[in-house]
Amino acid sequence: MRYAFISDIHGNLPALEAALADIAGRDVDATFHLGDLVGYGPWPNEVIELIRSEDIAGVAGNYDTTVALDHPSCGCQHDDRRQKALSAQSYAWTLAHTSAANRRFLASLPFRLDLRPLGGHTGGPGIILVHGAATLNTVYWREDRSDRFCGRMTARLGAREGDAVLFGHTHKPWTRRFDGRTLVNTGSIGRPKDGDPRGSYALVDIGADGLEVTLPRVAYDLDRAVAAIAESGLPDALGTILQTGGSL
Repeated sequence: MRYAFISDIHGNLPALEAALADIAGRDVDATFHLGDLVGYGPWPNEVIELIRSEDIAGVAGNYDTTVALDHPSCGCQHDDRRQKALSAQSYAWTLAHTSAANRRFLASLPFRLDLRPLGGHTGGPGIILVHGAATLNTVYWREDRSDRFCGRMTARLGAREGDAVLFGHTHKPWTRRFDGRTLVNTGSIGRPKDGDPRGSYALVDIGADGLEVTLPRVAYDLDRAVAAIAESGLPDALGTILQTGGSL
């Protein structure tokens, strides 16, 4: 079995289209999303509608639930005051431009999904999907998190030896073996923050012997995304962040 996992699309339709085209050429059995379909990009409705038309199941990101429930903020964390201000502007714009029907869809997304690729009637690896961490979808599961943190999260999720836990939220892809479990941050399709503007997702091959993970990068039409941001009334700086892979 081969699964693809995409996360943190953030209203970037060209990036999503490019990722799905790349996945289509890789003999994938199923694709899942790990949340944050909206926010920062100018296509919240179009992204949701493409995810739904492709029948891609997934979990709720912090941006999804806060938009769905009209929360006072997106639950994002920014040390840089400029990034914090941009986040607030983006959130207000997204609230105003996401349709009522699509907000209901965002509200329907579950906090986690559990997959049994080999059927569940035999042993074999399980896959647990969350957006941020086991406790809240606003918690950042960064690559430098301690063994103690990883142990608490995997225990909270009930991850067994041989299982994989996949998440996003940090917009930086990485993998790690921890206590017999495979931890995978897929990175971001639509708003990478690791200095590489190309979208990132995870491919997981599952067999009786375990899991193999790769993290492909996908180029997309950046000029189209940057132009659409400017035309939408969102701050131009959000386009700069796409071009630089995360910085202003």
